[in-house]
Amino acid sequence: MSASLQHFFECLQENLAAPLPGRPAQALMAPLPRPGWHPNDRAEEPARRSGVLVLLYSVHEQLHVPLILRPTYDGAHSGQVAFPGGGSEAGDADLTETALREAHEELGIAPENVQVLGALTHLYIQPSNYDVYPTVGRLTTRTAFRPDPHEVAQLLEVPLATLLDPAHRRQEQWQLGDRTALVPFFAIQEQTIWGATAMILSELLAVIHKCPPSG
Repeated sequence: MSASLQHFFECLQENLAAPLPGRPAQALMAPLPRPGWHPNDRAEEPARRSGVLVLLYSVHEQLHVPLILRPTYDGAHSGQVAFPGGGSEAGDADLTETALREAHEELGIAPENVQVLGALTHLYIQPSNYDVYPTVGRLTTRTAFRPDPHEVAQLLEVPLATLLDPAHRRQEQWQLGDRTALVPFFAIQEQTIWGATAMILSELLAVIHKCPPSG
């Protein structure tokens, strides 16, 4: 790893330990109106906690983030682009362990090859009644991803530079259930990245702007 990338990761880890941009950064990519911001938007039953892995890795000194396209199924997030992750299980020590376990199950990422750098602000998702806790890490050993076809319809290896480029941001009026919403999204690799995934990415990019990468 080059000295510039090493400095970037050190800077990122330091800024993840500082006060985070939080909801204002998430809101830049939030559908408006967005149920879930206020406590009275929550379902009566307790939200289930989940962990997702926001992973950074270098290909020829260019940083990338892996995202997955969920298969079509009978559920709230069918066919959507997401981070590898899922619901907490009884054997998980914490939500970071949940994220690492799920990334291993979905993409074949060995937990021992991930250096955990910190965490982003958790986010409540009303349609599925989940509290999502994003763990940020970097891949220390580049290995081939092995997507589980039952969990992953497509793997998207997204250059960080693409996410940082405003040319890939859009917004449109959509019909979401019983409401019309103005939906910001990333248009990348012929996919629409919106909702919680876009909101988590928005906070990540706000943190990264404090220590811009070399590639």
